[in-house]
Amino acid sequence: MRLGAALPMSAIGGGPLDHRSLADGAAAIERLGYRSIWVFDAIGRGFMLPDPFMALAVAATVTESVELGSGILQLPIRNVAEVAHRAFTLGLVAGPRVLLGIGPGSTEADFLTFGGDYRSRFATFETQREELAEWLATGSHRGRSLSPWPAVGAGPQLLLAGWHGPWVERAARQSAGWIASGVYADDATLAEAIGRYRSAGGGRAIVTNLQVGDDIGPVVERLHRLAGLGFDDAVVLDLAPTEERLAEIRRLVPDTDTDTDTDT
Repeated sequence: MRLGAALPMSAIGGGPLDHRSLADGAAAIERLGYRSIWVFDAIGRGFMLPDPFMALAVAATVTESVELGSGILQLPIRNVAEVAHRAFTLGLVAGPRVLLGIGPGSTEADFLTFGGDYRSRFATFETQREELAEWLATGSHRGRSLSPWPAVGAGPQLLLAGWHGPWVERAARQSAGWIASGVYADDATLAEAIGRYRSAGGGRAIVTNLQVGDDIGPVVERLHRLAGLGFDDAVVLDLAPTEERLAEIRRLVPDTDTDTDTDT
């Protein structure tokens, strides 16, 4: 299993975000040996997170090999052509390191803030997912074209989120990978879900939002359990990160080989 980390929501070592925090945090995560950097998507919930594409672009400019993922981008509150344009631009900056995790969203406040229709989000997402896949594969959709740069190729890999109902099997059939949340699903639920994902022929399986407490022991133990379940990647989220804590977690959770290794 490969270990990733969320781009810090505060300055590493303490204090609020400032003009250097994103770059410094990304550089530290790669320097400490993490394999991927992830950003999240929440709007209007009483706190502010950086725009996912802008944050990953900053991270791309100060790193060399670490993968860069969104876990996840809420598609129904956005214009799909604009998302594709921004994804191609991020690909130009980051190269083939981008993992574009998308989903229908789960929190009504985000939809109210951006003016989206929360109740129809699942139907909207289904249409938008197909549209975005076409934009990224061809650079065009229904006679409209973005004329992407040759250097970005087919755009970033699309990954689907969800750990219950049909979302697991859909991720296996319709995307390059599956993202499950370690916040909302316990280990027994994740074990059942990854079993269904593998049975459906799924490839890369990623579990995100594994929150780090004051004592890193519980998250380290959980990371080892999730590796045993067969997840290819796990992403820790430390709300009060220090380089020492991140380094210790990385030391205690070394990479292990997986059957679906898809390093870029």
